[in-house]
Amino acid sequence: MIPFKILFQDENFFAIDKPAGFFVHPPELSPYPVPREKICLYHLRKHFNQEVFPVHRLDAPTSGVLLFATSRDSARELNRLFAERKMQKTYQAVVRGFVEDEGRIELPLEINDGKEIVEASTLYKRLGAVELPFPVGKKYPTARYSWVEVQPVTGRWHQIRRHFDRIAHPLLGDIDHGDSHHNRFFRDHLGIKGLCLKATSLRMISPWSQQEVTIQADPCEKWDRIQKLFSQQS
Repeated sequence: MIPFKILFQDENFFAIDKPAGFFVHPPELSPYPVPREKICLYHLRKHFNQEVFPVHRLDAPTSGVLLFATSRDSARELNRLFAERKMQKTYQAVVRGFVEDEGRIELPLEINDGKEIVEASTLYKRLGAVELPFPVGKKYPTARYSWVEVQPVTGRWHQIRRHFDRIAHPLLGDIDHGDSHHNRFFRDHLGIKGLCLKATSLRMISPWSQQEVTIQADPCEKWDRIQKLFSQQS
């Protein structure tokens, strides 16, 4: 029994609903050993009794739709869709502060340990906003947050997390790029733990059937809490 749900499956590829805390494959640079029970590939290869191939990645703390191919040829075809930007990925996130109703972040990002700078583009629209009467961090008398839908146009490492941090709206629960005061407030006061980033859907035209395929992640308790929080205000 695998510890996550298979959202879509055909003979060429499948998608799972990855829980937060799971790695796609064994991390190369982890300072501590990761048990195989927390590695998606271990469970999937055992479940299908065959080799499977990750087509893209989600960070360990990010949950949601994750795509795998059932053969190298299928993986190559799906990677082509990503390279040609014909794979539409949609995320939801919670960020510090009030963002504009919609926007586009066009900021180059570093890759290869900062040795190379590449273009990076992220679209977003605000789904909701809330202002809470708590002086988190003691700089402002209230705490403001935005719930956003995000579509990365490019696919850089930690792109969404780094882009929102660069415009002074870091994601809640982001240990690497976020605000520790607000992270603690969300965890301890609101009971919303971990990174507030979820890959909610993926859309493409299947190279095999030529039909549109839309795969959506299931609702979960954490994001139900987030939706309830933002239902207080609009």
